[in-house]
Amino acid sequence: MAIARAERLVNLVLCLLSTRQYLTAERIRAIVPGYADAATDEAFFRMFERDKTELRDLGVPLETGRSAGLDAIDGYRIARRDYELGDIDLEPDEAAAVALAARLWDSPQFTGAAHGALIKLRAAGVDVDQDVHVPVEPKVRTSEPAFPPLLAAVQEGRVVEFDYRRPVPVEVRTRTVEPWGVVAWRGRWYLVGHDRDRDAPRCFRLSRIVGDVRTVGKAGAVQRPDRFDLLSFVVRNQPAADQPPATAKLWVAAGRAQGVRRRAKVVGSREFDGEPGDVLEIELRFPDSAAGWIAGFGPDVVVLEPEVLAKTVREKLLGALRGAGVRA
Repeated sequence: MAIARAERLVNLVLCLLSTRQYLTAERIRAIVPGYADAATDEAFFRMFERDKTELRDLGVPLETGRSAGLDAIDGYRIARRDYELGDIDLEPDEAAAVALAARLWDSPQFTGAAHGALIKLRAAGVDVDQDVHVPVEPKVRTSEPAFPPLLAAVQEGRVVEFDYRRPVPVEVRTRTVEPWGVVAWRGRWYLVGHDRDRDAPRCFRLSRIVGDVRTVGKAGAVQRPDRFDLLSFVVRNQPAADQPPATAKLWVAAGRAQGVRRRAKVVGSREFDGEPGDVLEIELRFPDSAAGWIAGFGPDVVVLEPEVLAKTVREKLLGALRGAGVRA
């Protein structure tokens, strides 16, 4: 099912679940995101009829009727008494599978559209049940740009290639991977697969992927090994807590960035772009996450070494400028 159509169906279900009134097709057209794209009335009604059929095929109980004294034509709603499930007993492995699937619903496309649908519903004067429990409940958030292409590559069985930043020593290398799956652990997303460069299974944190993910070869070329536990592999392969930190060299403007100064050692002084300051050395256990922290000090802190960390900080600063509508 296309993503746009899936979004529209989710929005339609949320809309019809969140009201006790019968909503006419025209009101649904004005409220539910996606229907406004229909170029003509005829196109909308064809789209709406297909969606109603799809929901009924999925077992969603659509009711047809009229709200007393409000509408002269039939409308639609979903009766919660028929839609809601009773208690379900799942085995531990079944519950784990359901929880993992639910995580994939938490994307900006779905949650943002769902929230917007409820706002439009209330603005249109529809009686929204405040106590309704939305059946799509986000569990894990991801804003990683690499997530969609990697998930697509896993589903298509295609080899991927990407630039990957190692924290210790700080460097960027190109990796070619046969992807087996994308999993979340402790709030972070990881790709698990066969690393062709090392000829062994490896896991890669998505936040350390630099630039675009590129697909290599034909679909169906990758087969995930049977009985391979992706999550357990990620847990087993996390770096030990006593991993030696990496050393970075920073320039800090005179009298500024006290938060950096408290954690670093002054090793010299120099001017940068004509402004006086100090050269500091700092030990970073997690340089990839430290890049965001350093970027938060803006022009008061400049990474001198290593170059990979300096580039990452520059990228974060440029991203912040673009987000604010400023041209670099």
